[in-house]
Amino acid sequence: MENGYEDLVANAIDVQRAAFKEHKKKDCKALFYIQQNVDFNHFEKISKITRSKEAWDSLAKYNEGSDNVKQVMLHSLRRNYELMLMEDDQRITDYISKLLSVVNLLKDCREEVSDQQVVGKIMRSLTSKFHFTVVVIQESKDLKTLKIEELQSSLEAYEMLVIERIQKEVLNKPCKLKSPRKMDMISIQRRERKVQEGELG
Repeated sequence: MENGYEDLVANAIDVQRAAFKEHKKKDCKALFYIQQNVDFNHFEKISKITRSKEAWDSLAKYNEGSDNVKQVMLHSLRRNYELMLMEDDQRITDYISKLLSVVNLLKDCREEVSDQQVVGKIMRSLTSKFHFTVVVIQESKDLKTLKIEELQSSLEAYEMLVIERIQKEVLNKPCKLKSPRKMDMISIQRRERKVQEGELG
């Protein structure tokens, strides 16, 4: 997070508390990715820092004038971005948030990453259960102007639709599971694949 975030003020209202919680969550993810992309010597210098901007500024100050070190970090971030794929047990919100954390770090390194590049990356790196939705989006949306938020909203809506359909199917067949409400992620993923393959009505 390039500009960091401010501490929660006293007597903060619910909206401020929610915004602070969200900013802190994103900052923690950004700090995690910074820590992942430095060597041991650099990690020691930021290991006690709790905010991403402070860690980034500390590294920038330490490496000021060291173009070689900056290029190494940039190369590592590019590689992480290029190789990142959505995992089978991952929710779309978590995956996009993880991807955007890397994108923000790239931008902090003065790397130009457009929204359209990120949109394309997201659509290429989703799990197979989203393939049908990706095709629909490609045919119905202008990808040159499609915003990341709009894409995420469409994918989240589809994900919820699939989950709700699976839950209804399970509740209609309670004898197959001792406790339908306690379905784990693996069971849901298996049924999601069946939905995609047309095996569930």
